[in-house]
Amino acid sequence: MARPRQPTDLLIVKGKKHLTQDEIADRKSKEVKAPADNVQAPSFLLEFEGLKEEFDRIAAELIDIGIMSNLDCDALANFIVEQNQYQKVSSKMLKMKTFGPRYRDLQQIQKDHYKNARSSASDLGLTISSRCKLVVPKQNEDTKPKNKFNKFAK
Repeated sequence: MARPRQPTDLLIVKGKKHLTQDEIADRKSKEVKAPADNVQAPSFLLEFEGLKEEFDRIAAELIDIGIMSNLDCDALANFIVEQNQYQKVSSKMLKMKTFGPRYRDLQQIQKDHYKNARSSASDLGLTISSRCKLVVPKQNEDTKPKNKFNKFAK
């Protein structure tokens, strides 16, 4: 089974595959990069207090690390709604004094919202493990392998 294609920058940093400059240019020209110039909260979030602000806060963080684009707005909005619903249900459960059938119903609803929020968070890179998979490490001059033939170039 074939492995998923990795970004060119990641291959270069890993250093396990030696590509020519032409191959690098060719691969980079074929990579899809969506713009992040129009990231806005969907209109349905505006109806609820605090959700737009949360969207803007998280979106700014994701744009800063370079993993959010215009195409991810609905996914982030879905995460924020699920997280909000999870918090509301959890708050109701904490206020309950008895553990009856109503509590078990709320527990199931809480579990569903948590599962949906966790899934969305993973897709967006909001969990530690998903961020490690999504972020491409940057190579600086100190970590570049040195050319052993430079001493003969004089």
